[in-house]
Amino acid sequence: MAVDDVDGTLAAMGSRLRAAREHHGATLAGVSRATGISTSTLSRIETGRRKPTLEVVLQLSKEYGVSLDELTGTTPTAEPRTRAPLSFGDDKAVLPLTRYVGGLHAHKHVLPAVEDPPTRPRQVSHDGHEWLCVLYGRLWLALGDQDLILTHGDVAEFDTRTPHGVTNAGPGGPTEYLIMFGPQGERPRPRTSARLRNRR
Repeated sequence: MAVDDVDGTLAAMGSRLRAAREHHGATLAGVSRATGISTSTLSRIETGRRKPTLEVVLQLSKEYGVSLDELTGTTPTAEPRTRAPLSFGDDKAVLPLTRYVGGLHAHKHVLPAVEDPPTRPRQVSHDGHEWLCVLYGRLWLALGDQDLILTHGDVAEFDTRTPHGVTNAGPGGPTEYLIMFGPQGERPRPRTSARLRNRR
């Protein structure tokens, strides 16, 4: 594997580790207690500000019950150049869309269809800024004390230090949404003028 590929894999792993931790239902503090890795180190790894060592990756892989192939994005596929989604059984699939080498991270999430009425999403908080857009289905966004039901085309933007969580609001099939996440507070910057937007 070329040096650039190694760097890209390590940089992308932060987002995968964060998704694995959230799926596991663990907080940074809880993982720190279980593994002995400091919360500041875990946070820097998840936000791409620090590359994880092999020892750390092995510890977290075991803690979350996720394979190394999933964390590195090297699960074999029919098309070697196609990036495979990081899948968590029937609960969630995450498809990274960028190499996560600083700046905004982008990824697509797919939540499976639900039959029973969902419960309020479990909330997490961390440094950064998030922009979320629903592509299909109905998404329940619990943002602080607010409960928002978003449908296709709806967009939410928020400081991720505000407790937040999402789930498929159902019924009617899976929910797909895009996320752009700035680990250090970066956010999308619209460049079109108000005059051009108003012509539509």
